[in-house]
Formats: sequence, structure tokens, C-alpha cells
Amino acid sequence: MTVRKLPVLSEAPPPAPDPLVAAAELRPSPVDLAAVSAAVGRILAAVGEDPDREGLVGTPGRVARAYDELLSGYRADPHALLNGALYDEPCEDMVLVRDIRFHSLCEHHLLPFHGRVHVAYLPRGRVIGLSKIPRVVDMFARRLQIQERFARQVGDFLEAALNPRGLAVVVEGHHMCASMRGVRKDDADMVTRSLRGAFADNESLRRELMMQLAAPRAGA
Repeated sequence: MTVRKLPVLSEAPPPAPDPLVAAAELRPSPVDLAAVSAAVGRILAAVGEDPDREGLVGTPGRVARAYDELLSGYRADPHALLNGALYDEPCEDMVLVRDIRFHSLCEHHLLPFHGRVHVAYLPRGRVIGLSKIPRVVDMFARRLQIQERFARQVGDFLEAALNPRGLAVVVEGHHMCASMRGVRKDDADMVTRSLRGAFADNESLRRELMMQLAAPRAGA
């Protein structure tokens, strides 16, 4: 009796990771509003306040809902955010979107920092809809952040979406943790950069970008 061997079926390879989802660095767990509210109530009591007095009785819930909004960037859908607004276009010149206002929370003291983001890129046959760059900035601003990582994350995401010849992200931030406490320096702002490709390699291109950022704004 001849025993016929059945062919061994190889397992299907795992799907390739989604580069946009990977670059978004998402944490989809929802904010536990009840736990945050209870914690805020304990903080109020710990600093000597009466959490039940009229002005504070609703504060724990308000703070919990505020954190849910302020940290919504962890749960953003990067594909819905871009909404297909990537277009094939034979454009080779620098594209610059400057003065994108942002507000974020410093992860060290949970105090705000805010400022402006400037994004420039050199297309490689593909451009992105104008409104999408501020939306990308907001996705990463609405998290617990440090400014250095913030610039890098915006750069990583746009690089994954566009594959440009060059990309520059410049962040100017004013940090309340350094102005309302600690060193208390109101005029100390922080500038961070994330440079990729031609912007990292070409000094004259970086100089052109800095000149564009220093130029007067329309209507100024």
C-alpha cells in the first residue's frame, strides 16, 4: 500500500506593517474619565482644598474631560486624517507651510507649552493637501510631549506619507514649566529641528529655508 504524502502548506506571511500607523505611534486606550476625576479630587484635597465647595465640585469631571480632549492625538486615525489627500504632482521646488500654531502638554510637569511649527519638504513626485500638515501637527501636539520628540514625530510621519527628497520640521515653543515655575524666565523660548534628506545634507538649502522663515509675513 502506497501512502501518498500531502503537500505541506506554508503559512501565509504576516501582513506588512502599515507605515503610517507605525509612524503615528498610537496608543488607542481611551482615557479613563472616572479614574482621572477621582485622582483630581484627591489632588484637590491633598493641596488643602475642599473638593465639595461650590467652585470645585465639578472640577474633577471637567479636568477629566479636558484631558480626554488634550490627549486625543493618541487615538487619531492617520488614514482618516490624511483622507487620501496625497497627489501625484511633478513639483520639485520647496513647499513650506509656516506658522502652524500648536498647544501641547509637557510630560514632565503636565503644564502647557505652545508655539509655532514650520514644515518644509522637497517633493518626490507627490504633494500633500495643505490642511493635512496642520492636522498632523495637531495629532502629535495633543499628547504628553517633549519638544524634541514632537519635531521628530511630525517628521517621521510626513516622511512615511510623502517619501520626499528632503524634509524639515522646525518647532518654536514657549514652555509654561519654565516661565510660571522653576527658573521663571518668560523670554526663554526653545527651538528644535528635525532635518531629513537634502535639508540635512545641503547647507545652502538650509540657509534658504531659514531666510524664508525670517521673511516678513503677509499682512504684517
